[in-house]
Amino acid sequence: MRTHKGLLALGAAALLLAGCGSGQIGGTGGQTDPNNKNLALITGQRGEPFYVSIECAAQQEAAAQGYQLNVQAPEKFEQAEQSQILGGIVASKPGSVIIAPTDDKALAAPLQQAKGNGIQVVEVDTALEDRSIAVTSLSSDNYAGGQLAARTLVQLLGGKPGSVLALNTKAGTSTTDERAKGFEEEIAKHPNLKLLPTQYTENEPATAAQIVSSTLAANPDLVGVFGTNLNTGEGAGTALSNAGKSGQVQLVGFDASPKQVDDLRNGRVQALIAQNPGKIGQEGVKRAIAAIKGQPVERETKTEMISITRDNLDQQAQYFYKSQC
Repeated sequence: MRTHKGLLALGAAALLLAGCGSGQIGGTGGQTDPNNKNLALITGQRGEPFYVSIECAAQQEAAAQGYQLNVQAPEKFEQAEQSQILGGIVASKPGSVIIAPTDDKALAAPLQQAKGNGIQVVEVDTALEDRSIAVTSLSSDNYAGGQLAARTLVQLLGGKPGSVLALNTKAGTSTTDERAKGFEEEIAKHPNLKLLPTQYTENEPATAAQIVSSTLAANPDLVGVFGTNLNTGEGAGTALSNAGKSGQVQLVGFDASPKQVDDLRNGRVQALIAQNPGKIGQEGVKRAIAAIKGQPVERETKTEMISITRDNLDQQAQYFYKSQC
């Protein structure tokens, strides 16, 4: 594979985003027992490497500080099951619930109830549209991540014209909506590239594969695809491989699961935009404990993103996600 100069610089620039906060300090909400040593973590999907990486770091930090962490997750990134899990968690009365909301509106009511019961709400990865409920939010700078994906794709294309497709997951998912928006607005700066309408995959790899196959048939000038998360990227990679288009159509994925890293090594994917889930999980626990104790916490923090290609793959191993703790 030819060397694409500038991608390392892109990744290094993205690291400057690390630790950028909004500068706002959140209050600590309702009446919470400062001696409550029980925490709960509800991730977005069971077994998904990004969330496993958050869980591993959170478990380690909780244990180090002498707290118990109850971890649960829905089988799929789906609001109804997560709401049911949340109901059981609220009944157990932890000092804080650390959660990746699967819907930025539908989870507001049950999380407001948790807050009303004196449970400190900490958002990780995704966030509610209503900013009055959580005491603090930690996530990747997803808009900047989408921009970085677009710049990476442009570098990979080297001036080649054609159509470009972005694959989103579910409408109303704050993280992937921001990634898609950042990607779309950055690609619009390049008149040689035609941005096709963004497609939604419902977070199903098979749906992503079907969309990419249909897009290839309808748009033979397709030169690039951006998958806004693990499942969309994997599905897109499958479709391009089946069509014999791996490497001809440049694929930029999001996240760095073990399978995605393997796909990058073997050429099914040309670049990955990785997050830092370990930092999110560790800091989420720290802030939950601070909120329980009545200490002020920063309202919002964005963590760094990194562009990984085959050229810098081995140097960026610290960003690879875990499949188990």
